[in-house]
Amino acid sequence: MRCPFCGHHDSQVKDSRPNEEGSAIRRRRACLSCGQRFSTVERVQLRELVIVKHDGRRTPFEREKIVRSIHIALRKRPVSEEQIEQIVTGIVRQLEASGETEVTTTQVGKLAMDALKEVDSVGYVRFASVYRDFREARDFSEILNLMETHPQHDAEKS
Repeated sequence: MRCPFCGHHDSQVKDSRPNEEGSAIRRRRACLSCGQRFSTVERVQLRELVIVKHDGRRTPFEREKIVRSIHIALRKRPVSEEQIEQIVTGIVRQLEASGETEVTTTQVGKLAMDALKEVDSVGYVRFASVYRDFREARDFSEILNLMETHPQHDAEKS
């Protein structure tokens, strides 16, 4: 593992611990060149996923993009880091379990909205405003009305 401090290509594992209900391993490492310590996280990856954008471009799947989006939607909300990690892990597992190597941004967004709807309604609306590209105030009122009239139904069906 390359050292983030000096760029040396060799490090030594000092400690390993299971993380996230056993779905990841957190490793504490020490650089063999500069001696700095850093952590890495290892996750099971069932398959290499490719994201198909709306314009047809294909890019490698990046878990961190989902993490950032969920963090933004849930900023200053009473949702723990552990819950956010569970949301993201759940989304990634569903994508990998689909059996497809290519997934659309629409599929990813839908899974994220479904997960956020269960955890935090404000985070759900924030995410929806970006994902569904809200342009006017009535876009917000429409999704809020839909949430009130059909709390058990998926707001994506509108």
